[in-house]
Amino acid sequence: MTNDVGAGPGAVAGPGGLAAGRHAGARLPALHAAWLTDQTLGLLRFGRRFPHPDGGAAYLGADGTPDLAAPVHTWITARMCHVYALGALAGVPGARPLAQAALDGLRGRLADTEHGGWLRGVDAGGEPLDGGEKSCYDHAFVLLAASSALVAGLDGARETLDRASDVMLSRFWDDDAGMCVDTWDRPWTVLDPYRGVNANMHTVEAFLAVGEALDDPAWYVRAARISGRVVAHAEGHDWRIPEHYDADWRPLLDLNDDNRADQFKPYGATVGHGLEWSRLLVQLAVVRPPDEAAGLVASAVELFDRAVADGWAVDGAEGFVYTTDWSGAPVVRARMHWVAAEAVAAAWALHDATGEARFLERYATWWDYVARYLVDEEHGSWHHELSPQNVPTADVWPGKPDVYHAFQATLVPRLPRRPGLARAVAAGELR
Repeated sequence: MTNDVGAGPGAVAGPGGLAAGRHAGARLPALHAAWLTDQTLGLLRFGRRFPHPDGGAAYLGADGTPDLAAPVHTWITARMCHVYALGALAGVPGARPLAQAALDGLRGRLADTEHGGWLRGVDAGGEPLDGGEKSCYDHAFVLLAASSALVAGLDGARETLDRASDVMLSRFWDDDAGMCVDTWDRPWTVLDPYRGVNANMHTVEAFLAVGEALDDPAWYVRAARISGRVVAHAEGHDWRIPEHYDADWRPLLDLNDDNRADQFKPYGATVGHGLEWSRLLVQLAVVRPPDEAAGLVASAVELFDRAVADGWAVDGAEGFVYTTDWSGAPVVRARMHWVAAEAVAAAWALHDATGEARFLERYATWWDYVARYLVDEEHGSWHHELSPQNVPTADVWPGKPDVYHAFQATLVPRLPRRPGLARAVAAGELR
């Protein structure tokens, strides 16, 4: 397989292929499903060296080599646990012990045994990062990892899920606001006034996964409350999502205007998050009452259309820009791999939910882009960042620290619409 045009799923377009149109519930073209399977397995092979000898997931370089001098991050460890738990559920040999290694890292050196909860990570000397502060972002991924680990039957999964659920609900969930707060100090005494949508987005993903893993609809209700508030803010800003807020949930539209490419808190609207929210709203719609579900899908379409209009090929080259200002003008024009991954997943989800051919056409176009520019045929995985000219670079994201976004993008089109992925994979529904 090469990275040339035609190597991706667009190559099977035509009668019976992607470009011919697919109604909801039909099967994927066989060659496209095989291509996705090849990508799934390649990503699992690339990431297999992640276990750090001291516990947790090492940061992977561009060729998959673990950087043992870099910090071990909780969010990366949790993502790898989730990914390899799904691999184990899919029956991929070797995935289960890797998922268990990641879960053991979460239960071990990354857990704060003194104050509870999870650290952001530890440095090469084993000391807590950022003074040991606790972030909702990290805890959302621990919750996601533990739910997938539970479905996969990993040792210690239920205990980890119970602990993570308790911390999330007692420390981060603000029931009055129907949202999660963002960051505490290590002993849980000082709450940062900043509120963020990025952490809440991943919390929605985690809540959906936990709800399905435990068959507990209370988690879906919480996910719906978060989503409703985010949708309302986005609608008030022409379907661009305000990411940053003060303690009273007032948007901070100019936050990080002096640091526009921040890894976790970039200035402006983040194109990829409009796409990611679009997919999550479609997943949430499956477990909500019909009237609410219809509204969620309609909002998903609005978020998708805005992200595509603002972000796709708007500066003379293919690819999604990273961020825009509040008029939709590009700010950071680098192409991030995770944005393309969320784009194909959102396009598929919306086509599956609506039956509209335009989403399928976008889906095929973006997989062709991934195959041509992002898939790294030499070293494996996907290039995590490209320049505006679609040349690999590392200005924002050096290396290839995990495979989470790309891996999920290869699964979503091969699974039925459900609130989470793990139960569907466990049920043998992966096509």
